[in-house]
Amino acid sequence: MSVNVDPDWAKPFPQPDNVSREYWAAAARGELLIQECGACGTRQFYPRAICTSCGDTPGWLTTSGRGVVHTFTVIRQFGMPPFRDELPYVVAMVELPEGPMIMGNVSGCPVDEVHIGMPVEVHFTKVNDEIGIPHWRPASD
Repeated sequence: MSVNVDPDWAKPFPQPDNVSREYWAAAARGELLIQECGACGTRQFYPRAICTSCGDTPGWLTTSGRGVVHTFTVIRQFGMPPFRDELPYVVAMVELPEGPMIMGNVSGCPVDEVHIGMPVEVHFTKVNDEIGIPHWRPASD
């Protein structure tokens, strides 16, 4: 998993809290985490304080960083800067082999090549020491 540093990140920053802070910090290190409950084994994403299945406190699981596009949309309309500068771009729901789905931008290929079932891998933009933003690109193999 690769990490690019962007000290000039102009988009809104995530606001880490006590529940999500480890997720964002791991992304800054180039790791994609999901939560896994030690009591019942449920895996979940986005980070929550309790397991959505049994109510226990979940731990963290490092994923493979791979997945497949489950569904997607191509954003073509003019929005606010700095998003306008990236048009068109793809936002997808990526299904991980570990279970959950994660939403993120797909880059590294023309928007017309993105398709349901497309294998992808995660890469990250490190925006500061505490926050990395996951993105997806076509899988390399």
